[in-house]
Amino acid sequence: MHVTDLSDMDERRRRRMGVLALAPERALAERFRAFGEDPAFTAVRGPETGLMLLRGRMGGTGKPFNFGEATVTRATVRLSDGAVGHALFIGRDAAKAQIAAVIDALAGDPQREARIEAEIIAPLEAEQEGRDAARRAETAATRVEFFTLVRGED
Repeated sequence: MHVTDLSDMDERRRRRMGVLALAPERALAERFRAFGEDPAFTAVRGPETGLMLLRGRMGGTGKPFNFGEATVTRATVRLSDGAVGHALFIGRDAAKAQIAAVIDALAGDPQREARIEAEIIAPLEAEQEGRDAARRAETAATRVEFFTLVRGED
C-alpha cells in the first residue's frame, strides 16, 4: 500500500466520521437499520461520556489558551471478525456513538465501505446540506443592511 493510498483512506474516514458526527441519532439509526447488517460486536470501550478541554488562540494565531470544556461521548467496538471501530462526538448520545463505531469498523472492508458510502453517508450528507441551505436561507431573510448617508456639511 502506498502512502497516497493511506492518506486517501484517512481522508475518506475523516469525511465519513464528520458526516456521522453531524447526523441526528434518529436518522443515523434509520439508515443503519436500512443498511441491513447488524454484526455481533463487543464493546471495547464505552460508550462513555466525559469532558474534553477546548483550546483556542486569539485571532487564530496568538498564544494558545484554555477556552473551556465540551461534553463528549466515545465508543470503541470490536466486531466478531476482529475489525475495530471508534467514534467520538460532542454531546451525550451513547447510542449514536455506538452505531458510528460499528459503522467505522464495518467500513474497514472495502466492499462494505462502498455500500456504507452509498447507503448511509451520502444520504445523511445530502440531508445535512439541505438543513444547512434552509438555515442559510432563513438567516439571509433576516439580514439587515446598514448604511450611512453622508451630508454635505463638514
